[in-house]
Amino acid sequence: MRVTLFDYGAGNLHSLIKALATAPGADVRVQEDPLRALDTDVLVLPGVGAFGAAAARLAPGREAMREALDAGLPCLGICLGMQLLFEESDEGAGQGLGYFPGRVTRLAARHVPQIGWNDVEDDRALQAARLSTVYYAHSFVCRAVDAREVVGWTTHEGDRFPASVRRGNVLGVQFHPEKSSHAGVRFVQAFLQEVSS
Repeated sequence: MRVTLFDYGAGNLHSLIKALATAPGADVRVQEDPLRALDTDVLVLPGVGAFGAAAARLAPGREAMREALDAGLPCLGICLGMQLLFEESDEGAGQGLGYFPGRVTRLAARHVPQIGWNDVEDDRALQAARLSTVYYAHSFVCRAVDAREVVGWTTHEGDRFPASVRRGNVLGVQFHPEKSSHAGVRFVQAFLQEVSS
């Protein structure tokens, strides 16, 4: 199973690559070209960086990537990667993939960014690896238009927002599973196993 991590050039991907590689049969690759990144069995949009810069790196392959997701290409978007699955962000210019309708806005809290452990409420993202507490590191959150696509919620200082969204084989998570101990790694493994079967 080819698992391709699309690198927008933003930061350290080591822990995510390590977590993905623990899945049985996963051949993990890193690709900086958004079109070449689509030559894969599973696409991963990592969670480090700023929306504007990442959207600019995504732009040359944006339409092709959206078409691939619509056609069924499995995709895991983590933190910023989840935000790129939405339409636009207050963090920066550029367009996301628009796979999920909605906008990314600043976290409405006194303490921003949210860094550390927090709950996932009503987690329905993956039946095989349900999560309760995970690691977050973010200042912006997704405001989903269709609540039916939200498969997990979380609350930080009174601001309730999607912890995870899913439609078909496309899953976005606001938290960092690769930094969420053994349960987070199991979550990554379960997603890859589910979409490869």
